[in-house]
Amino acid sequence: MDLGIFCKGTLDQEPVEHCFSALFVLGKNPDPSYLDWLMKAWGWTLAVAALGLFLALILGAVMGTLRTLPLETKLNKFLVRISTAWVELFRNIPILVQVFLWYHVVPAFIPVLKSFPSYLLVSIALGFFTSARIAEQVRAGIQSLPSGQKSAATALGLTTFQSYRYVILPMALRIVIPPLTSESMNLIKNSSVAFAVSVPELTLFAMQAQEETSHGVEIYLAVTLLYALSAFAVNRVMAYIEKRSRIPGFIVANSEAAAH
Repeated sequence: MDLGIFCKGTLDQEPVEHCFSALFVLGKNPDPSYLDWLMKAWGWTLAVAALGLFLALILGAVMGTLRTLPLETKLNKFLVRISTAWVELFRNIPILVQVFLWYHVVPAFIPVLKSFPSYLLVSIALGFFTSARIAEQVRAGIQSLPSGQKSAATALGLTTFQSYRYVILPMALRIVIPPLTSESMNLIKNSSVAFAVSVPELTLFAMQAQEETSHGVEIYLAVTLLYALSAFAVNRVMAYIEKRSRIPGFIVANSEAAAH
């Protein structure tokens, strides 16, 4: 392997004096190295994934909660149907197809989206796709709570909104942190579909750099390591959050019940 390829210029393929030159001069170097390009591509990957995860967590929590509303009023029934349709729609369409829809089709009906940069449209597609999966996890977390929690909230005179805000969601959201960890890691990997609409992220970098240098082993190995490092970092952050927010006695009790 020739790791020196990363310290060669992207224009003339000649060795450059400072591999990180473009990072320090904010991209003004006319011939940045492949290492500069790789680091910037990594930044785009993380940015797309972070925006998608932010959107997915908000929409997923809302839709998952709405799916568990008691069917006592017409409004509740309507909200349950809407949230169910949301989940079934976005989780049953391949993510790459959704990216193309947001990039080519949706702007034709919503003209304002034509001014949106491609990375933002990809983030929206990733967020909507992942929100459907998170919604199911939130729903399962809420339904896994003992029925006494809801009954106690009602007995205290809390409204449905107050019951969810102060009793149900604070517990359910902490229960679903482990599956949320997997979804967050998957979103890092799913961000690779952004290459299809020319977002300069890691996968697009790998494809173009490999064609220019014919050093596919070095290029794809570096990209693979950065994807793995990103996913591992997310795993550690979520593990820390899970440890800090764990409900005392709840997980232990469930584990003992499962063991029996």
